[in-house]
Amino acid sequence: MITGDIKNQIDRIWDSFWSGGISNPLEVIEQITYLLFIRRLDDMHTLEENKANRLKKPMERRIFPAGKDTKRRSYEDYRWSRFKHFAPADMYTVVGEHLFPYLRTDLARQLGNGDSTYAHHMKDARITIPTPALLAKVVDMLDHVPMEERDTKGDVYEYMLAKIATAGQNGQFRTP
Repeated sequence: MITGDIKNQIDRIWDSFWSGGISNPLEVIEQITYLLFIRRLDDMHTLEENKANRLKKPMERRIFPAGKDTKRRSYEDYRWSRFKHFAPADMYTVVGEHLFPYLRTDLARQLGNGDSTYAHHMKDARITIPTPALLAKVVDMLDHVPMEERDTKGDVYEYMLAKIATAGQNGQFRTP
């Protein structure tokens, strides 16, 4: 069960999207999902690093490769734990111009092939957050949502889906 505190955090994130120019609830959920996925990738990479350090062995599975991408950006900058500390403009560049293309192509190849379920679902992944300031605000707010509990992720999504249902019933969908 989602707590009142987490509901309030999700409501504040939702309101930030709304005031930042994204009023389509499906787009809000999509962008939150991408960002939570990126956060989870970093968590998984960190677990793998810790395991390798404990065992004093090389990492078995790197999510973020060593080195730099073709645009000379360090793959380490793709990590949530790293870019969340960047200035908004730099964060926006990393996420939009480096990380999302990596998710669509290189990570899809790493996780299988171009025909994998992951590749199919990520082929059109884009950051649609319109400004660096909004991205930085949402990343900071999502960073404070405790996602360690196994059921929290499902509860958060159930709550967001309930918000969509309520929005439709209450006429909160707006048309231009």
